[in-house]
Amino acid sequence: MILPIVAYGDPVLRKKAEPITPDYPGLDELIENMFETMYGASGVGLAAPQIGRSIRLFVVDATPFADDEDLSEAEQERLKSFKQPFINPEILEETGDEWAFNEGCLSIPGVNEDVFRCPNIKIKYQDADFNEHIEEFDGLLARVIQHEYDHIEGVLFTDKLSSLKKRIIKNKLGNISKGKVNADYRMRFPDIKLR
Repeated sequence: MILPIVAYGDPVLRKKAEPITPDYPGLDELIENMFETMYGASGVGLAAPQIGRSIRLFVVDATPFADDEDLSEAEQERLKSFKQPFINPEILEETGDEWAFNEGCLSIPGVNEDVFRCPNIKIKYQDADFNEHIEEFDGLLARVIQHEYDHIEGVLFTDKLSSLKKRIIKNKLGNISKGKVNADYRMRFPDIKLR
């Protein structure tokens, strides 16, 4: 089932999300719905706060990046088969010289800006069966994971922009929270009052 994506301005996007346990109700269905919602919005990652749940869960499918000819064959191969839920993740290390990449967010449609992030991460997380993993990721995959991880920490990519960039996009962000935006997927807007 495709769920509505929470728009910029909703308080759930600013909360630090809570860990979950294996008895979390309907978890398998929730993960399936999150992937379906992400695909329906042409995304490569989706965090639970973006569907209104303040829990430490996000999903990533980096397959769309596998066709990028600027990437090495090894990175293309890794991206081609990478589809994973991350439960209760914790980034242990972020290393390397920060690099810029143009990021967007399903909760902030129509806004894309260059964001600087470290190229390498080490992360501890649980999979859908609650088996624990400690893995290292680099390049685009590390970036997607960092972006989604920020969501469960209550951080948005716009927080990482310069004060000048923030001023430039301030009106756009205000319009998004009021529903004055074109998105080709279902959204829930914080500043639209139901009658």
